[in-house]
Amino acid sequence: MIIDSQLASFFTAGALIIIGIYAALFLDNLVKKIIGLAFIGDGANLFIITMGYKAGGIVYIFLPGTSVNFFAQNASYPLPFALVLTSIVIGASTLAVMLALVIVLYKKYGSIKASKILGEKENQEISENPSKGDSL
Repeated sequence: MIIDSQLASFFTAGALIIIGIYAALFLDNLVKKIIGLAFIGDGANLFIITMGYKAGGIVYIFLPGTSVNFFAQNASYPLPFALVLTSIVIGASTLAVMLALVIVLYKKYGSIKASKILGEKENQEISENPSKGDSL
């Protein structure tokens, strides 16, 4: 059984989003969490591109000699592609900022494990306010 390329793209987008959610929620390493967030963004971009796909469609550039009716019926919709291009640029810059923050956290705490960083923060809060550690 051969599946349609658009259906395969939908399944791939769903898989990327599910893998990204798993990584962001259940992995302890901050770099792996960031990669998971990038997977979520890539899955969303693939989903949007797949929605804009038109089987048998042509590029949405009106070339000389092309009939207006043929162009209007067969040209793919350009908005999803423009949105995804913008999303890729924003995602790349956000990814760079998140990785820079991981470097700062590593220099401060000596680890990129979220549990260790959050554990040290909780220990600092308890040592500053001992009454906070007594209550459950």
